[in-house]
Amino acid sequence: MPAISELTRIEPVHLARLEAHGIFTTGLLLERTETPTRRQTLADQTDASTADVAEWRDEALLLNLAFFGPAEHELLAQAGYGGVETLAAAPWEQFQAVVMTTAETFGLPLPDPLSLRSWWEQGQVLADA
Repeated sequence: MPAISELTRIEPVHLARLEAHGIFTTGLLLERTETPTRRQTLADQTDASTADVAEWRDEALLLNLAFFGPAEHELLAQAGYGGVETLAAAPWEQFQAVVMTTAETFGLPLPDPLSLRSWWEQGQVLADA
């Protein structure tokens, strides 16, 4: 499980508050935010909004995709996919084209086609859950 410090859409003060509540990994964050009630509780505990917590959860889901690491996180962020919600909202052809174009534009390694398809499919499943 990636460390919560890998989340890019979180303020340092909230990161410290999550750590103070024993949340050190994205897996623990996902566990503590499974339901709307749990998201509200965590928002109250960290003095954040429920929208903040939802944003952290969205990015944590992305970081936990199979075949996904820091380089892939950077690539998808540059491509405009900061979380699973934006990934899942894109049609496959658009997602593939945008990610490949972004990789070429920024000189980033091109993702393996099977991994790229896997991320998109996982995003679809997570968005439907």
